[in-house]
Amino acid sequence: MAQWSLKDVASHNSATSCWVIIRENVYDVTEFLPEHPGGATILLRYGGKDATDVYEPIHPPDALDRYLPKDKHLGSLESNAARFLSDERSAREKTKDEIRVEEAHKRKPPLSRILSLADMEKVARETLSYKAYAYYSSASDDMTTHSENARSFSRFFFNARVMRPVGRCDPSTTILGYSSSIPVFICGAALAKLGHPLGEVNLTRAAAKEGIIQMVSSNASLSFEAIMDAAAPSQPLFFQLYKNRRDKLAEERITEVIRLGYRAIFLTVDAIVPGNREADIRSPWVLQDQESGTSPVWDENTPEEDVNLGGTAGALVDRDDQDMTWEKVSDIIVVGKVNALVMSPASRPFPGFEAKPSYP
Repeated sequence: MAQWSLKDVASHNSATSCWVIIRENVYDVTEFLPEHPGGATILLRYGGKDATDVYEPIHPPDALDRYLPKDKHLGSLESNAARFLSDERSAREKTKDEIRVEEAHKRKPPLSRILSLADMEKVARETLSYKAYAYYSSASDDMTTHSENARSFSRFFFNARVMRPVGRCDPSTTILGYSSSIPVFICGAALAKLGHPLGEVNLTRAAAKEGIIQMVSSNASLSFEAIMDAAAPSQPLFFQLYKNRRDKLAEERITEVIRLGYRAIFLTVDAIVPGNREADIRSPWVLQDQESGTSPVWDENTPEEDVNLGGTAGALVDRDDQDMTWEKVSDIIVVGKVNALVMSPASRPFPGFEAKPSYP
């Protein structure tokens, strides 16, 4: 394939021709601008430039191969250009937030002193990047539902019993027929690489060590294959599906995770539009103001800023099917006890299957 200089790439920095550099490779994303889940603005901001640092934490390594046609993979940088970018990255000054995170990691307590989820959250708040914490911790609007979800656990009470033989207690159970050391599993959550370079693989290895089950998100920051490759022999993994609005793409994803050996598929039905997660939306402004030391002020003569009101979270559900119904579920996917079965949109479920809501 062709090799390009930085000057060649730099000239393609507009909506009519937008190229980006990722890991020393050059891509034409012009036609992808209106389709990009995060909006065109972020791509145009890096048009003609190296976008590796902002791309890698929130995209699986195979995302470009999956979603960008091969003819838009334009080739690599010339060796001297690649060397220049590498040197530039090494010489780049750390941001104030990066320095804060580095210092916080030096003070991080040993895991043996983390006694509760509250302890863990306190350490996360101090050691995660601002962007990561804003994404992981934010919820819609005034976060009322988030707060009520947490408070709901305080309304559960154990009906105590005494004078029972409790010398040997076994908390192990099965979930969908798969063994778990405790009645808890790792629920699907996106973008683990925001918190650690190894991303979801850390969770996979920890789940194997502790004998619990991991559910992998459709929006994982690693490929589903890489996560499965990290699993121990016979370790069960579940999959959380955000169904794409294009049935064919949804079927392809389901087929892939079954082929890879995921044992069950959980269809997410309560996130068809992004929540108004204000902390997540606001995080780039906070970081910009932190670096500059100032905040912008209103000026009626300044053109209105093109604001990404979806934030990091909104981009993840931008292509989800907003017309999901129980009937549609029964035509497209059937989740069995041992495996997920792919159903063609034109076919019917196997005998005995009936898609029903769990509430009126």
